[in-house]
Amino acid sequence: MTYADRWLLPDGVEEILPADAKPIEFLRRQLLDLYGAWGYDLVIPPLLEYTDSLLIGLSKDVDLLTFKVTDLLTGRTLGIRADITPQTARMDAHSFTRTGANRLCYAGHVVYTKPKNPLATRTPIQAGVEFYGEPGIAADIEVVSLLLESLRVAGLPKLHIDLGHVGIYRALVSAAGLSAAQEESFFELLQRKAMTEIRVWVAENIQIPAIAALFVDLPLLAGDKSILAVARERFAVLAPDAVEAVDQLIAVADTIEKRYPQAVMYFDLGELRGYHYLTGLVFAAFAPGYGNPVASGGRYDHIGEVFGRARPATGFAVDITALGKLGILPAANCGGIAVIASDDPAQWAVIQQLRANGERVVSVFDSQSLAESGCDRQLVSTGETYKVEAL
Repeated sequence: MTYADRWLLPDGVEEILPADAKPIEFLRRQLLDLYGAWGYDLVIPPLLEYTDSLLIGLSKDVDLLTFKVTDLLTGRTLGIRADITPQTARMDAHSFTRTGANRLCYAGHVVYTKPKNPLATRTPIQAGVEFYGEPGIAADIEVVSLLLESLRVAGLPKLHIDLGHVGIYRALVSAAGLSAAQEESFFELLQRKAMTEIRVWVAENIQIPAIAALFVDLPLLAGDKSILAVARERFAVLAPDAVEAVDQLIAVADTIEKRYPQAVMYFDLGELRGYHYLTGLVFAAFAPGYGNPVASGGRYDHIGEVFGRARPATGFAVDITALGKLGILPAANCGGIAVIASDDPAQWAVIQQLRANGERVVSVFDSQSLAESGCDRQLVSTGETYKVEAL
């Protein structure tokens, strides 16, 4: 490694400098205050845990995203978290147990072995909520509402959310009698919405024409709220369990329409994000100019089973780092008051009072430091006291 190379960061790993750090930190605090106002208790999970608890019950995708290291104290494998949800599930099961509803929130870094897209960071800052103990649709509605509130706090010009339900695909798989291998094979095609390949696969694997038609049309069942009535009619006879999932989407849509009439809802009934561990409603929020979701979540009722306490659960995570790249957060306005430091006790008393009042006061030692302080005002002596003047 050359001298110059010592300052390079790994691909996908980035530092956040003051101009971006201040608005990102401000948003982090705003989101945690918002979640607290809704009754969510803050938890701070560790950055790394034994992989036995960190990865159990999750999909292979999360496993592949997780850095693994050896604990020199025990010889066991540790994982650097790529997802905070299983950590809160462990807390709900063992560290912070409650009989009824348990609302938890968090904010912190996660780390990925590879970026989720070529331009994404491998060390995003996330904030999120997890709602344990409530199986009803009311909990899903609360979490979706809180996600939209998060987008509003972040200053997104449009509240845009995509919704689906993994129960629809599971109901169709059951109706068709697919094997686990067939289910996984079609899942991969559906993720890519590869229509030509889907038609070929369906013709080769599903013999009942009416059910085959449902599989072919599943990627096309997407659009505004009106698509839900179409889907309900299509599923009624052949996949009644899918109707229940559609009804849940309708219930969520009806309430969100009333609470957030400005929100744009898009329904994609072939959306299977998080399919391997999500169990119900699935949703994601998008922002103009950013290809990946800036937030995503859903219901994951079975994750607590691996910790010995099965509890219904739903939640979401917001990618604060992604929001910071959109240019929608308020620009950092450091400003502040510069003062040429002295050993005058009266000056020190004034400085401390200004700081107690919330002012940023920067001690400088020469004219060059004054110019580089980033301040817009200066504390100067009048001979008898001190006053603040514009620079």
